[in-house]
Amino acid sequence: MKSLEELRKLRAELEKELAARNSEGKPKIIIGMGTCGIAAGAREILQAVLQELEKRNLDVITTQTGCIGMCEQEPLLDVELPGKERITYGKVTPKDVERIIVEHVVNGNVVEDLAIARLEEGGI
Repeated sequence: MKSLEELRKLRAELEKELAARNSEGKPKIIIGMGTCGIAAGAREILQAVLQELEKRNLDVITTQTGCIGMCEQEPLLDVELPGKERITYGKVTPKDVERIIVEHVVNGNVVEDLAIARLEEGGI
């Protein structure tokens, strides 16, 4: 970097790239990987998600987040389908992962008995 202008150009390029990644219209799975989540089994949930997505050859963005303050509900797994509300599933077990992916990610149906929160556009 030799100038502030070069830095601004680089920032604009990176922001554009990040926006493209987040708005590709792909389903997204977010797993709570804070200390509380890890202690409750989030690593196993992450592995189960990755295995299930690979098994089904699904193109899904899989990310992690830290603690969101619902420690008693860990492990947490969120599903966000393009144009739909974000659904949080709580106390997820590795056995639940296949069901969540098949019913929600593939077929678009919320697994009501596992869902604990809905984040609608503009709030909860």
